[in-house]
Amino acid sequence: MKAMVIRECGPPEVMRLEEISTPTPGPGEVLIRVHAVSVNRTLDLAVRAGTYAVRPTFPHILGVDPSGVVATVGAGVIGRRVGDRVVTRQIVRPATASQGPGILGVHAWGGYAEYVKVHADATHPMPDGLDFVTATVVARHGPTALSMLRDVARLAADEWVLVMGASGGLGIAGIQVAKSLGARVIAAAGADARVRAALDFGADVGVNYRACDLTDEARRITNGRGVDVVFENIADVDLFPKAFASLTRNGRLVTAGAHGGGTVPLDVKHLYLNGISVIGSVGRISADDLKLTLAWAAEGRYRVLVDRVLPLAEAAHAHRIVEDRSGIGKVMLQP
Repeated sequence: MKAMVIRECGPPEVMRLEEISTPTPGPGEVLIRVHAVSVNRTLDLAVRAGTYAVRPTFPHILGVDPSGVVATVGAGVIGRRVGDRVVTRQIVRPATASQGPGILGVHAWGGYAEYVKVHADATHPMPDGLDFVTATVVARHGPTALSMLRDVARLAADEWVLVMGASGGLGIAGIQVAKSLGARVIAAAGADARVRAALDFGADVGVNYRACDLTDEARRITNGRGVDVVFENIADVDLFPKAFASLTRNGRLVTAGAHGGGTVPLDVKHLYLNGISVIGSVGRISADDLKLTLAWAAEGRYRVLVDRVLPLAEAAHAHRIVEDRSGIGKVMLQP
């Protein structure tokens, strides 16, 4: 099979299109003919560059969220057949008390390839009529946003939620999930075009946090009260304190990313005087939530924002687009 293989960490050019042996599924595994996989800043670009917390074992193939068609099934597989259209769940090993979850494309070969081997339990059937690109983006971000807002932040109807990085994959998901829960949404992004994109997905108000003071705007919009929930995945040294200061009493900040670096100031006085909670959320992708968000997409109730779709051979170009933030929406590869 053809695959984008990395044999060392470095710039996008360390990914090279190679002809390698097609994996053989073992007991309980399936082999998927990949039709779409997304390009993600943290779990693709950071792993490739060597800045992620875990360094892959070389040679390595990136790609955390491939979707496609089951080509072969291993011994003992029940519930999956050749020809099934499936998405994958990125968690290939559950978290333990001593280590985090194992992730497809990080701890195991991923979907930047014509074929990917995964455990059958890490796949989920696609609804009829849903295309592979849409299904991939939904599976990547929909269940995560649903869990973060419904279960972790316990967002309630009529509460205000500030969605950071609102035009990104997780941000777009967060807007739609928040609206489905009856909340009011402030979409915050770093350019007017990105704010407009977020508004097109149902946000009530948009804020360009590079052009104005985020805290002042959030408090103005909420008549001085502040927001109930901050939906965060940037962890930018300048933006995080502004978002945190936007929280009202008993507010909750829930986060699942650190695109902006990860080390940020924290106003502890605002934290304890107002009873604020800061909660990290990762790996909470249930089969039920995946089924639900895929069904929403198939029904037209959940949409995705895709910047462009490129062939696998242009993976380095795709990484540069994401790295330079020159697009709006997900960048996808089609092996």
